[in-house]
Amino acid sequence: MATPPSFFFVLSASILLLSIVSAEVFFQDRFEDGWEDRWVKSDWKKDESMAGDWVHTAGKWSGDPADKGIQTTPDYRFFAISAQFPEFSNKDKTLVFQFSVKHEQKLDCGGGYMKLLSGDVDQKKFGGETPYSIMFGPDICGYSTKKVHAILTRDGKNHLIKKDVPCETDQLSHVYTFIIHPDATYSILIDNEEKQSGSLYSDWDLLPPKQIKDPNAKKPEDWDEEEYILDPEDKKPEDYDDIPKEITDPDAKKPEDWDDEEDGEWTAPTIPNPEYKGPWKQKKIKNPNYKGKWKAPNIDNPDYKDDPDLYVFPNLKYVATELWQVKSGTLFDNILICDDPEYAKKFAEETWGKQKDAEKAAFEEVEKKKEAEEESEKSDIDQSDDDKEDADADAEEEEDHHDEL
Repeated sequence: MATPPSFFFVLSASILLLSIVSAEVFFQDRFEDGWEDRWVKSDWKKDESMAGDWVHTAGKWSGDPADKGIQTTPDYRFFAISAQFPEFSNKDKTLVFQFSVKHEQKLDCGGGYMKLLSGDVDQKKFGGETPYSIMFGPDICGYSTKKVHAILTRDGKNHLIKKDVPCETDQLSHVYTFIIHPDATYSILIDNEEKQSGSLYSDWDLLPPKQIKDPNAKKPEDWDEEEYILDPEDKKPEDYDDIPKEITDPDAKKPEDWDDEEDGEWTAPTIPNPEYKGPWKQKKIKNPNYKGKWKAPNIDNPDYKDDPDLYVFPNLKYVATELWQVKSGTLFDNILICDDPEYAKKFAEETWGKQKDAEKAAFEEVEKKKEAEEESEKSDIDQSDDDKEDADADAEEEEDHHDEL
């Protein structure tokens, strides 16, 4: 008989709950043995032979080889997986959604985000078109996109956060935390450090605006929007149009060898007239009647209605991720859904925090070994080229000696 999910959640959270007894943990997974009993791999894209797989591994470098997560493989695949937990609502509670992710493949373009789903979902059919309540995590693509997605769904429409939150782009593990409070404020943390915060009201367009431009307002007929007008006092001088563009060069002299009979009558060349100022233009002055650009006045939006439950997601039931990756190798671990930011912080410290230095050292060792191998290969190629040049020289010398004989 499979272990009930609720038993796993309580058991895996027991150590930290000893220190933070007020925390309510809705889901927690470090991907220990038996993880496949808790997670359902989707058949999304399977009929097209494009469904990827998930490998239980600590990756090519880690702080603890025994501490494993799940990693995408192979390349050029769609990946989708989900886990169910007892349905709950975050009404009157703080909602904390946290996980760690590592892009071992030095991701060029792809995501590392996760989702919270509500209601009933066919987990075997879960995919990119499946509705979700919250989408959160890093997204990287080229030089332009390196940000943390924080998308909230309301009335069937997905709303992306309006603030920019840069994400980490290296090949090490990082912890992403999204906290939503009952007062409709939020915080986004990376590696236990706050990177962004604010209000759900101002940083997402979850509700219609409180005020709108009055659609019935019309610009008054006497509204003057011309900032500058022609100066009525500025008059064109009477002889202005008589000033020529060019004049005869006063310094020009007829060449001594000029022959009128042979060369024709000599004419002095012309030069630009320094007195000529171009076509006359009437000066402009500040319009004394200028009222600025007309704008319709704001009025209260009849479609606006405040919602004290703006922060509430009443039927959260699944945690999931779906990705398309050209280069696979993204590894998820230490997934947590709870109601206590302090619990989440300690959980991150007990997992990622204790291993991050060792992981970095392991990564640097792998990179050092890789560089040494590349240098050795380069040296072998150079030596091979030198040996070939020596062999060619020996052959040429032997051929010359043969010719002499």
